[in-house]
Amino acid sequence: MSTYYIGVDGGGSKTQYALFDETRKMLGSVKTEGSNHENLPGSYAEAAGILLGGIERLLVMNALRQSDVSFVLMALAGMDHPYQEEALANELRKAGLQVPFSLYNDGYIVVKAGSPTGVGVGYNCGTGTCCNSIDADGKLLQFGGFGQLSGDVGGGRWIAAETFRMVYDDLCLGHMPTLCTKLLTERFSVPATHAGLLTLVHLYEEEDRDFIHDMIDVYFDALAEDDPAARAVAEVMADRGAAFIAAHIRKQRFVGSVEVVLSGSMHTKLLPDWYVALMKEKTEALSGRKCFFRRLTVPPVTGCINWILEGQKQ
Repeated sequence: MSTYYIGVDGGGSKTQYALFDETRKMLGSVKTEGSNHENLPGSYAEAAGILLGGIERLLVMNALRQSDVSFVLMALAGMDHPYQEEALANELRKAGLQVPFSLYNDGYIVVKAGSPTGVGVGYNCGTGTCCNSIDADGKLLQFGGFGQLSGDVGGGRWIAAETFRMVYDDLCLGHMPTLCTKLLTERFSVPATHAGLLTLVHLYEEEDRDFIHDMIDVYFDALAEDDPAARAVAEVMADRGAAFIAAHIRKQRFVGSVEVVLSGSMHTKLLPDWYVALMKEKTEALSGRKCFFRRLTVPPVTGCINWILEGQKQ
């Protein structure tokens, strides 16, 4: 008789739920909307409803009940403090989750999914950014994830803002011409003027998802053409990423070379190899340690089952 486990990878825009057996085989998966309580009007209660709904949908799809599942591990954006974990855990129990479960920040499963040893640093650049590590003693540490407050760079919304800023500097200040200006004004059919650019401001302020995605496309199209302004932004990203990763290496205990796993769409789909090489070079210079950088090639949710089964062996 199989033993079943559920892993949940919850972000700001989507949440993945996966059913596993004791051999780590993924038996089924579903996706719902984002489950970050910080983005939801109903906060923890709404997040709990989304999460329980996704779990129940996964169970129904596989003809199972909660009582058939041994454990659920949820790795969620917005889980940055113990009080947040406690608040969401209370709402999940109130909503009807009866299976034993644990809650972590979603950055940690990047390490469990991508590092062969389950030890290392995970640096995520998706909608937002965060940098997490699990050291040789199992100690957890997180830097970033608080936007401007923690100096996060490299997430999709940050890239969109930087792209707008580059065009603004070009059109309005006459500073550092950029291919982004031509690409942006053509994509949105606006005049290449101060007034034309300002017609787009409300789309960013309203967090229009299509606008953000279009701005990201503009940026990476310019970067692919080696636009100097776009490259300068990538170098800022590499500097800040190296600072986060090196801080983990200095504060945590790692044996030998340090595994660094890069995740999120910016890292795994869009940023070029030279960016990864530059960040590696800067990280090793700051930390004084040899690092092995790899892009995550499996769904982050697989880190959940690795973590669950690793815990059972201890």
